[in-house]
Amino acid sequence: MDIIGDLFFLIGGAFLFMGSLGLVRMPDVFNRIQAGAKSATLGSLGLITGVFFYHPDWWPKLIIIAMFVLITSPVGSSTIARAALSMGIRPWADSSGKGESE
Repeated sequence: MDIIGDLFFLIGGAFLFMGSLGLVRMPDVFNRIQAGAKSATLGSLGLITGVFFYHPDWWPKLIIIAMFVLITSPVGSSTIARAALSMGIRPWADSSGKGESE
């Protein structure tokens, strides 16, 4: 069971690392919110699952923590995006002049 827990720790850590790269590499606030929120949710759930395999008797607490992460992360990211849009921050547009359909 320790190997499965370690695997979930690695998966969760990889998602969190990719999300941190997305926060640095994305061109605007809306893309950064997307990268951060998705990876933080998946990474946290991976780490919580890894903890479950190390401490199976903690499952009620881990379920509550997972539900909290699943509810608050999307709500928080959409609230930040809505606030940025209301402040007048426009989504990034490709400067090459090509549309999405081309």
